[in-house]
Amino acid sequence: MKSGRQPRRPFGRLLGHGPGRQFGWLWAAYGTSALGTWLAFGAFPLIAIQVLHAGPAQVAALSSVGAAVGAAVAVPLGPWVEFRRKRPVLITMDLLRFAALLTVPVAFAFGVLSFVQLLLVSAVVAAGDITFRSASGAYLKSLLPSEDLLVANARFESTAWTTTIIGPPLGGAAIGLLGPVATVIADAVTYLLSALGIRATGGREPRPARREPQRMRVGDLLDGWRYILADATLRPLFFNTALFNGLVMATEPLLAVLMLGRLGYEPWQYGLAFAAPAVGGLLGSRLARPLAVRFGSHRILRVAGTLRAVWPIGLAFIGPGTAGLLLVMGVELGLILCCGIFNPVYATCRLQRTAPDRVTRTLTAWTVTTRATTALLTALWGVLAALLGPRTALALAGVLLLATPLLLPHRAAAPVDERVPAPVGP
Repeated sequence: MKSGRQPRRPFGRLLGHGPGRQFGWLWAAYGTSALGTWLAFGAFPLIAIQVLHAGPAQVAALSSVGAAVGAAVAVPLGPWVEFRRKRPVLITMDLLRFAALLTVPVAFAFGVLSFVQLLLVSAVVAAGDITFRSASGAYLKSLLPSEDLLVANARFESTAWTTTIIGPPLGGAAIGLLGPVATVIADAVTYLLSALGIRATGGREPRPARREPQRMRVGDLLDGWRYILADATLRPLFFNTALFNGLVMATEPLLAVLMLGRLGYEPWQYGLAFAAPAVGGLLGSRLARPLAVRFGSHRILRVAGTLRAVWPIGLAFIGPGTAGLLLVMGVELGLILCCGIFNPVYATCRLQRTAPDRVTRTLTAWTVTTRATTALLTALWGVLAALLGPRTALALAGVLLLATPLLLPHRAAAPVDERVPAPVGP
């Protein structure tokens, strides 16, 4: 990190002037777009089910195909973004997602909305999201010293869960009054506001020094994966998060079909089932830093990463009525509490273990793999649900999740963000 920064008073830096002002705008932009995402929670599956009359396989395909295509498009963007200023990239990705989402209500208004369009829009949004996340990680690392990253990531996590509490009930009410397309419009507008917030961060961002040839090589696309697999801490975290996130996300469309279809829950009940337990994420994000300071980041990763895997199997036992709704909320509360503790510690460990000139490529490779794994598992679980029923598919995902703690790092490792290693690969 830059040597001119003072190593003390992290809260003053995050909330005060100078770098604190820039972080404040970045934080506000993140919160705005996160709120839009949760306002539109489940909007595409709802549109597919209620407007286009799609079945379980199509709903699963909507989640999987769009994510897979978006991940494939994002792969070459990682090396390209690595050596460019990150703030313009962030603004461009916000504007791209804004424009793509607006095509859905326009097509709906003219009566030409199709399932293919939903797939295309989901792919564009997925590619923009992957690129945005990768560039934002590098941008955050350039704004703050290493000791402030856990504070910053905990605040992002806290904001994410706060918007999760607020967004789905408001989105569910909006869907009930105005239809699912209304929340897509709201989501699009928040991307525009996010772009304006990032632009307001100001400051002069230096162009990253380029140590490699100007022409991109095919091998450059693999640098992120090489870097991850060569690191004894990043490698197990990489496989753990890809499998855990993929299995958890694969259950989402199945729950939508089960709750909104066969069990007869209303959209507002479906939103409430996931919004109320988000209080656990808010609590967990507040506990993450104190627990990491007291017990060490590695121990927290092991304990929270293990505990979060035991909850999802309970979703296989959901039934109709209030008892079923309370069961979903209880399972989600336990899962989200553990994730709220795990996520900021894991995100900070990942940034600290990545050299500054490898952050974008590493995060791109990480996110692409996670999204591709999620897409593959979502498609597979859609087929399983069609063959065996959604309840059996949910149970199978829960059993496999119990094995994911075996992939967590077994040893603690020191940060390496101050060292710039030799280029990985040829």
